[in-house]
Amino acid sequence: MRIFLIIMMAASCCNLQAEIDESQTGAWYMYNYKFAFDESRWGLQGDFQYRDWEGLGDREQLLLRSGVTYNPEGTKWLLTFGYANVSSGPPGDSDSITSENRIYQEALFPQVVGDRFLFSHRFRYEERFIENQDFRTRYRYNLMLNIPLNNITLKEKTVYLAMYNELFLNGQTDIGSGKSVKWFDRNRLYFGLGYVLTPNTRVQFGWMNQATDGADKGQLQFSVFQNL
Repeated sequence: MRIFLIIMMAASCCNLQAEIDESQTGAWYMYNYKFAFDESRWGLQGDFQYRDWEGLGDREQLLLRSGVTYNPEGTKWLLTFGYANVSSGPPGDSDSITSENRIYQEALFPQVVGDRFLFSHRFRYEERFIENQDFRTRYRYNLMLNIPLNNITLKEKTVYLAMYNELFLNGQTDIGSGKSVKWFDRNRLYFGLGYVLTPNTRVQFGWMNQATDGADKGQLQFSVFQNL
């Protein structure tokens, strides 16, 4: 009976989740950049991520994302229109890869509470073109918080705590070929520690729990943030 259930799950749209070893901590390696054109409200920002199911050696995902940014006059909002290329692989020995092209629109604004609670709110809407699936959309909201420990602001040589929680919701449940997903896609909860190396560079290390409908897995995150 158990073998039958495993076969049925592997044949379903959720076969990837069914094979995930939740006890195996994965790792995400991330580089984030931001660039502002001189005397302009326009700029660029993006991130490059390599995600691994077990640390190194079993690629989960390679994500390359960049966008054009605009800061409306009189606001702290940063608006982004961008594109991402994503290639994902299942856990284990399989070499199969699923490709995705993604367009996204994003709005981010900072909020300071008290002397040193540095919040950011990020709203993102994605249009997703996934191999062998119908066109899909997704809504994301990320609440981020940085807390400087030895300074009031994130200036050079500052140690800080970093936290975030991001909720993902699918825009539709039917993804084609008789397959479906739920409205809830995933939730990411993160805790980390960061250090400001220079006025333009930060490094960060932390742990994230990613909960989906079919799996609940921990990830180590190694991040670099740069203002170019």
